[in-house]
Amino acid sequence: MKKILKKITQADKDYGLFEDGDTIAVGVSGGKDSTLLLVALSEYQKKSHKKFRVIGVHVQLGFAGMDFTTLSSYFASIGIEFHTFPSQVAEILKIQAYEDGRLKCSLCSKFKKALVISHSKELQCNKVAFAHHADDAVETLFLNAIYGGRLATFLPKMHLSETDMMFIRPLIYVSEEDIICENEVSQYPIVKSTCPMDGYTKRQDIKEMLNALYEQFPTSKGNFLKMLHNEEQLMLWNPEK
Repeated sequence: MKKILKKITQADKDYGLFEDGDTIAVGVSGGKDSTLLLVALSEYQKKSHKKFRVIGVHVQLGFAGMDFTTLSSYFASIGIEFHTFPSQVAEILKIQAYEDGRLKCSLCSKFKKALVISHSKELQCNKVAFAHHADDAVETLFLNAIYGGRLATFLPKMHLSETDMMFIRPLIYVSEEDIICENEVSQYPIVKSTCPMDGYTKRQDIKEMLNALYEQFPTSKGNFLKMLHNEEQLMLWNPEK
C-alpha cells in the first residue's frame, strides 16, 4: 500500500486531484481496482494534509450471482462509508444487445458513469473518482489509435459540464501489477463480475497484445506511460491551413 499511496501522492501533486472540503465518491464495482482505490483513498485521507471525505458508491447492474454482503461488511469494519443503489442496467443492455447477443460495453460504461455521478450528487459529493490505472490509460491510447485513428486517452482530471461534476482518476500512475500485489497481501473481499462480456472485449485483446509486447521489449511498458505526459517531446503532423 505504501507504494500505491506514493503514486497517488504524485498524481495529486501533478494534477491537483484533492482539495480541502472535497467530498469524493469512489465508484466501486467490487473488482480489485475499485475496491483498492476506496481503501487507498481512505488511507491517503488520513495521511494527507488536505481535509476531504471519501465515500464508496456501488450501482448494482443487475447481473445475477454478485453478492456484496461481505464487501459491505468489510468497509463497515474499517470505518468506510459505503452506499449501494439498485439499477436495471443489465436488462437494458440485453434489450440493446447486438444481433449475436453480445452486450454493448460502451453503453454499459456510459450507464455506470451516469448513475454513479447521479447518486454521488444525491450524497452531496463534488467529485467522483474511478479506478482507471496506468495500464488502462495505455490500453485506451491503443484502442483509440487502432479503432478510432486518433492518439488520445482519458484525462486524470476533468470537469463534466453536463452534470457539473469533477471526475478524477487517482490511480493513473499505479500499474495493474501494483494492484494485484496489494490485493494478494491484503486479501480484500473481491466480488467477481458475472457480466457475460467479462474477459471477451476489445480491451482484453489490447491487454494481451501489450503484455506480449512488454515481454519482448521490457522498457516499453514504462515508456508507454511516460509518453502520455511527455508534452515536451510530442511531435505529430500539423497540416498548414
